[in-house]
Amino acid sequence: MALRFDWKKNLPRIIWGVIALILLGCIIRVMVWEHNYYREKEGSTRATAVANTIAPEDTEETVNEEDVDEQMKQAHRVAADKPRFLSIEKLGIDRARVLEVGLTKSGRLNTPAGIFDVGWYNASGKPGAGGTLLIDGHNGGPTKEGVFKHLPELAVGDIIMIERGDGKHYRYQVVENEEVPLSEADSRMAKMLTSPEQGKESLSLITCTGVWSQVQQTYLSRQFLRAVLVEENHDYTTTEIKNELKEKREAKEKEEQEQEKQDQE
Repeated sequence: MALRFDWKKNLPRIIWGVIALILLGCIIRVMVWEHNYYREKEGSTRATAVANTIAPEDTEETVNEEDVDEQMKQAHRVAADKPRFLSIEKLGIDRARVLEVGLTKSGRLNTPAGIFDVGWYNASGKPGAGGTLLIDGHNGGPTKEGVFKHLPELAVGDIIMIERGDGKHYRYQVVENEEVPLSEADSRMAKMLTSPEQGKESLSLITCTGVWSQVQQTYLSRQFLRAVLVEENHDYTTTEIKNELKEKREAKEKEEQEQEKQDQE
């Protein structure tokens, strides 16, 4: 006896099967395109920046999510003329340790292992010396947000503070902050090692941002921020900075609580 296939009864299954195959084909095509695109870019001619630095990579396998407590911060020491701590009151960053970094074997800017530390490129400028400091950091790890997770939120006019090893402090004001596609990041690195305002000392911050690529094991954009020196305060102590940041955070929290009460009423 011949089996009869009921088209009407099985039509929904056939339609969903076709849709699933189309979606699978699209996903495979995108993955193959991405893989081939970056393979073609590998080894291609790139704009050469100072000391051949190119944009840092950010991979989940190389990060350390250990918290940095006050004791660890106090134990952190650097030479008198080098950056020791970075603080950004708007983002709640209170004296992130600044670690000295160089280049990887592939010529890329290295990044500290800890997601709560930042890296100062040791071939860039020093605070108070009139050049351009280049600092990078992670936007996060597998389970925690990193020191520069919210770097894109900084706007023109916001303040970033650097404390040197000798206790002197330097305030930098944001001039520009933009997200740059990974395909353009390398060619923009030379700009990050120069001041946005001629004749002024500057600070450049970099972190990974955008969409995570499983194929490349990195984010597909970089956040490039540039700021200029607006104040040098030799007498500002670490304790005073800590208290100032604490007072501002408490005032902001109080303001938010009062606003929340008003909204509820």
